[in-house]
Amino acid sequence: MSGLSYIDAATVLQLLTPQAAVEAITGALLAGVDPAGGPPRSAVPTTAGEYLIMPAEAGPVTGVKVLTVAPDNPSHGRARIQGVYALFDAQYLHPIALMDAVSITNLRTPAVSISAILPLVKSLAGKVVNVVAFGTGPQGQGHVRTLLPFVGSIRVTYVSRGKPGDLDDFPGTQVSWLAASSAELPQRIAQADVVFAATSAATPLFDSALIAPGTIVVAVGSHDRGHRELDSALLARSQVVVEDLATAVREAGDVVLALAEDAIREADLITLAGVATGKAELDASKVTVFKSTGMAWEDLVVADAVYQRWLAGR
Repeated sequence: MSGLSYIDAATVLQLLTPQAAVEAITGALLAGVDPAGGPPRSAVPTTAGEYLIMPAEAGPVTGVKVLTVAPDNPSHGRARIQGVYALFDAQYLHPIALMDAVSITNLRTPAVSISAILPLVKSLAGKVVNVVAFGTGPQGQGHVRTLLPFVGSIRVTYVSRGKPGDLDDFPGTQVSWLAASSAELPQRIAQADVVFAATSAATPLFDSALIAPGTIVVAVGSHDRGHRELDSALLARSQVVVEDLATAVREAGDVVLALAEDAIREADLITLAGVATGKAELDASKVTVFKSTGMAWEDLVVADAVYQRWLAGR
């Protein structure tokens, strides 16, 4: 234990690019990782909030992400979510590395999203892709950053209730911001090729009638059975992709509520593994919705990819 390495957030992001994270996720699925094979996450209450505990095993490694969620922290100038990822050898279960967990989450969430829609994303290469991103935090901006290498040029409108701080503005992107109440927003949504929803909203963010056929919609913000960022009408006219069937019907409010309202059928849901392996083919003429809740195997795949690059650079 005395020689156990700690890989901090800055180093995690230096070692693994967003594109490499997508390749790690798709590679793991092609190699046979079963998203349905691991245990569900656990929530353990504490005085100040809760632990979220996410264990997983894949091949020669196993690991666990331990996050703390402290709702009052922002009022004290501290991060609401913090944590550590512990990586272990799967055969002998000895620890091999610790790393910052939030940076792992910030890499893996958009990497999973882009993996789920990658066949459609590739068809957008070579054009200026119109993106509306609800949420200006790490996930909203991270999804735009992860999409960029696969398309080459993005015109993005970030949307939030209040004016944000600095927004990423790097080669290949044209960046603007609109308030959620802006009269211009419906037109931007109607013109969007891709819509990212990465908010804490409990109710739908926009009128889904604005979404044109062929639009890709990704929702990653809600992890509660009673909360959703997208309405049932949108899912009813979409091909809906989820990480795992059991996880989606247990945790994904957008899916749970649409099922309860008979807008969709569980049998029609498409899995991430099906898309990645080519067993499920997406129709580019239809609206595509990817609903993510986040799963422990994804963190493990990304953490292992970071660790392998760290080893290679020693």
